[in-house]
Formats: sequence, structure tokens, C-alpha cells
Amino acid sequence: MTRVLIVDDHAVVRAGLRLLLDAEPDIEVVGEAGSVDQAIFEARALKPDIILMDVVMPGRSGIEGAPAVLHEAPNARLLVLSMQDDPTYVREAFAAGASGYVLKEAADTDLVAAIREVASGNKYVHPSLGARLAAAEADSRSHVDDDPLSEREREVLRLLALGHTNQEIAKMLYISVRTAETHRAHIMQKLRLSTRAELVRYALGHGLLDETS
Repeated sequence: MTRVLIVDDHAVVRAGLRLLLDAEPDIEVVGEAGSVDQAIFEARALKPDIILMDVVMPGRSGIEGAPAVLHEAPNARLLVLSMQDDPTYVREAFAAGASGYVLKEAADTDLVAAIREVASGNKYVHPSLGARLAAAEADSRSHVDDDPLSEREREVLRLLALGHTNQEIAKMLYISVRTAETHRAHIMQKLRLSTRAELVRYALGHGLLDETS
């Protein structure tokens, strides 16, 4: 029996997931949490096999909180369930310790299959994301020599150049303000820039302000 902890800030979503998963003969929902802090407590108490966790939640995001949650249940495997279909989130989720990433738009059967795949020790990426992730990785490798910034740093730079504050960027990208500040510091260091005006000139010169938001 695969024991699952559901982490999502919407009670109706948790209820729907519980109904779906409890109908499976080999899956049991053993607990729920509405935030990362609650998930840490539940993971410590329940020691689930699978932690099914959303990305966007109040306080810390699921990706930011993943290491702390997994620390409390070191034998558990984390499956991210998210509306975010940007390959950047997939990479960040796996870097934070996730074993799988499935979209909320997935069919019920896909989610159940993802849980079983991750529970068996394998990695899982939602099929519609697989090709996009591979393309993004290839594009990243092709630009590594002429662009020192990561995809996330380019996005932060674009938003900075558009005049957004660190607080606004954090909210838009579902990251903490400290993470946004760190990205900005890395950008300035990599590009050897010191002012916002220089950031704007760089962004204009490299076509970053032409990108869609």
C-alpha cells in the first residue's frame, strides 16, 4: 500500500484528490496539509511514502519548502502537482528533491500512474512537458557560451528592466523576496553591472524586453 500525504492550500482540491486516490486499491491518503509548515509537521508524524505537493502556496512555495519536508520523511518521494507548465519550474522542482512533476490538468489516470511510477523508484515528468523540457535544455546549452545567465535570471533581469521591485518579482515568479534579491545580485555580478540603468541597457541590447511576459 502506497501511503500519500496531500499538500495543497485549497481544501476542495485536497478533497477531490483524496476521493480519487482512496478509490485505488493500492493507494491510501494518510494526511493532508494546506501549507509547507503544516506539511513538515505531517511528514514528521506520518512518514508517508509519497508527498503530493502543489507549488504555489501561502508562505513558502512547494519548491522552496521541499527540502525541509523531505528532511522529516527521508524515505518519502516528492511528486509535484502544479498548474505551472514552465520547464523552469520542473528543473527547480527536481533540483529541490522532487522525483516527479505532473500538471493539474492531467487526467485522473495520469496522476495515479505518476504516483505509482514515483513510488516504484522512478522519475516522472508529465508527457506534455517532456518535449518542452528537452527543447529548453537544448536551447540553454546552445546559449551557454554567449549568455552567462540562466533562464530564471533572464526572466528576473527582464522584470527588473521593466521597473518591477524585488517584492513584485517575487510575487510574479512565486519565489521568496530573498531569492529574488539573490538572483539580482548574481545577475549584476555575472554581467559586471552596478546600476539599474545598466541593466535596462543590457536588456534592451539583448532583446529581453521584446519577450512575452
